[in-house]
Amino acid sequence: MSEDKIQDPKQFEASLQALETIVDQLERGDLTLEASLAAFEEGIRLSRGCQQALDQAEQRIRILTEPSDDGEPEPFNESATPADGKPSS
Repeated sequence: MSEDKIQDPKQFEASLQALETIVDQLERGDLTLEASLAAFEEGIRLSRGCQQALDQAEQRIRILTEPSDDGEPEPFNESATPADGKPSS
């Protein structure tokens, strides 16, 4: 069973919708045993792909919101001369 990586928000939404459809089919109980097992396997694959996409998004948010220990912020100096040597107006 290969796990597809979800790269696009539209792909995430489509995977989530497909997972909801599978859950509905399984809850109705009108599938054969073989069809239920196949649907369950597909649901697990979709669930893992969605969870991985959510984990990656959470990691990106954490990276963007955690303070950096690399350096200290410097105060803005309005009287500084720009790189082109012309005073700002």
